[in-house]
Amino acid sequence: MHTFGTRRDIDGLRALAVIPVVLYHFGFGAFSGGFVGVDIFFVISGFLITSIIFREINAGRFSFVDFWARRARRILPALSVVLLACLVVGWLLLTPKDFSQLGRAVRYQATFMSNILFMRQDGYFNPASDFKPLLHTWSLSVEEQYYLFFPMLMVVLTRFFKHWRIALFGVLLLSFGLNVWVINRNPDAAFFLLPMRAWELLCGAMLAVVPSPVSRFIPWVYEAVSGLGLLSVLCAMFDLDKFTQFPGWAALLPVLGTVAIIWGNGHRQTGVARLLSHPAMVGVGLISYSLYLWHWPVFVYANAVSVDAMSWGESLLWIVLCVVLAVLSWKFVELPFRDRRLLAGIKPILVGGLAAIVVLATVGQVIRSANGIPSRLSGQAKAYADSREWQAGQLQCLMDSDSKEPKKVCRFGPDRQDSPALLIWGDSHAAHLLPAIKSDAERYGEPAWLISLSGCPPIPGKVSRKQCGDFNKRVIDLIQHKQIHDVVLAARWSLYLYGAEDGDMRNAIYKHDSRLVAEQRLAAQIKETVASVRQTGAQVWLVKEVPLQRQGTIARLSSLAMVGRSADDVGRPIAEHVARQRFISQLFASLSAADPNVHVLDPAPIMCPDGICRAALDGVSQYKDEDHLSDYGAERMKPLLAPIFLSENAVPGG
Repeated sequence: MHTFGTRRDIDGLRALAVIPVVLYHFGFGAFSGGFVGVDIFFVISGFLITSIIFREINAGRFSFVDFWARRARRILPALSVVLLACLVVGWLLLTPKDFSQLGRAVRYQATFMSNILFMRQDGYFNPASDFKPLLHTWSLSVEEQYYLFFPMLMVVLTRFFKHWRIALFGVLLLSFGLNVWVINRNPDAAFFLLPMRAWELLCGAMLAVVPSPVSRFIPWVYEAVSGLGLLSVLCAMFDLDKFTQFPGWAALLPVLGTVAIIWGNGHRQTGVARLLSHPAMVGVGLISYSLYLWHWPVFVYANAVSVDAMSWGESLLWIVLCVVLAVLSWKFVELPFRDRRLLAGIKPILVGGLAAIVVLATVGQVIRSANGIPSRLSGQAKAYADSREWQAGQLQCLMDSDSKEPKKVCRFGPDRQDSPALLIWGDSHAAHLLPAIKSDAERYGEPAWLISLSGCPPIPGKVSRKQCGDFNKRVIDLIQHKQIHDVVLAARWSLYLYGAEDGDMRNAIYKHDSRLVAEQRLAAQIKETVASVRQTGAQVWLVKEVPLQRQGTIARLSSLAMVGRSADDVGRPIAEHVARQRFISQLFASLSAADPNVHVLDPAPIMCPDGICRAALDGVSQYKDEDHLSDYGAERMKPLLAPIFLSENAVPGG
């Protein structure tokens, strides 16, 4: 398909790609599949870049150096400005931990490998990723990696293969097959990595090199194909969502839809082409690269200084700022370089681009090596940031879920090595109680042991990991062989029952069961644990989980302090906590009612005294992260745990 002239409809198609991405990221729920705009960009890039390469190969004047210089001129100037701006704003707003992560991301993106970094982290759809200013650069890394290898592939295929188009199509099929195969085994790799994404760019590439038909189709064919293509793209934008297995087979909808639009409009000025060629669409398309670059950092930083989630009105105002920044970036950064008013020659742009890469990568590494430069923070912001680190030794008492020999026990109170009066058993939600346990054990003069394994609730069976089953069996054996008076069971119960609040089911034990069946199975396992402990003669204390905060809440505390905003209202209604914990609360109440030696402890009344579960009190965060208590928050649990020690008939020590 040899259509090399200026195509306003493709500029409009860029607008169709970037608008839903922006609206999706700013929380406009109607565009639940707005992320497919990236796939549209991939097809457009594959088509346009291959058109240029193919034309120059046919003319015998293709040059790798010229090609990469053009790519540097197109990509690096605006990207460098955005990376620099992210670092400046990050210096002003981010905690040391988050600023260190930003430095790392800048280093990776400067060398076009941020997709690999983000693949190793939380994943694209995880709420934790909503606070990474450079998450969106993964797609740029994929494209730049493609631009590095694809010209070599084209030169080799066209020079040494008679039927090179068939070979190119074979590479496309191989990439698509990898995408479908990998997505069931490693969804993040399928989403972020070039081998599983190359087929989308190659669809555009095939469109650029397939010969035009000898005779043209009747006009309505082009109208129908472009119309169906637009319909497919719109269906993807409105019907897919973050729970869709993507890319996988689902990516065919936006990718083939885009191919159909470009093909149909390339042969005839269709109705879709006229729509896409509207001046408003073309205008947005022209600034689409800068708009894509700016929109995500603006969203992340706006979210950081929002007391609660942004309203739709606030989102619109921030989107307006994104558009303003995009226009300025396009006019004063993109155009001067693209029109060769700045660094006009090949050597200057390549040297300048390399210098920008080296400088940004070095700055990023310095920030990373300096742990986010904690000295930036002072006063209230520093107090909030410090709360995100455990200082009391919880990590020393929390064994990792991959530990092969989970035998470690933390001991507090009087030195009674053989048999503690109290044993606290559970996952990290048992470990985060350490400051209160240690304080009460010393105050009441009773020995207490804490034994916990990350990601493992105190219930029998293999749970989701073999290590959990082995660990819990060891603890039951320990309880049976020791004269322990009280056993405390603590865990993030709802995580294993329902998964995370964002729908991530990786830690759910019964992920393939219905909600009712999952509740019944967990109830049976908790009852079995309680019965096993009671058979030893020990009392059982069931600790309900602490109220959860929304993703990003704890990092937001420092950002608010940095801009002088109060964090007193940051939190969530206790009603949301009560709703999520309803089944667990009913189960624990029934166990307590059936046996007077089974007791229930609820941290919610301490943490949510007026109906709001606040993230911070008195200028100090109650939380280390969204679900674990900070040292300060754990200290506030001393009254909650005191009845356990008092049940030992101990006399307070001082």
